[in-house]
Amino acid sequence: MKTPAGSECKYFYGDYYRGRDLEECRLLGAAWKSDLCRTCPVPSIGMANACEFMQLHGEVTRSLVAAFQRRVKVTVFCDKTRRSGFDPHIGCGECHPLPPIFAVKK
Repeated sequence: MKTPAGSECKYFYGDYYRGRDLEECRLLGAAWKSDLCRTCPVPSIGMANACEFMQLHGEVTRSLVAAFQRRVKVTVFCDKTRRSGFDPHIGCGECHPLPPIFAVKK
């Protein structure tokens, strides 16, 4: 569904049926505000990597530079390889190996 910032996100839910105005983020829960969608990295992660084994966990943090600026921090975990801490845009590297055409020849 499209977020208030205009990007597609599978965790955003908006109910506008018959005048309702319910919006929520199912990744962040109660900590979500609509202004977080502008800087949230989750829509770009979803466009770059559609691995079904990758689990995203989000939390709202405040930056040290600007104490009033709230950001979404995303941590990832792979259910298949049981690893965490990798770049979510690329993936863990084992669930979806590169095709042989991209292999580096020695």
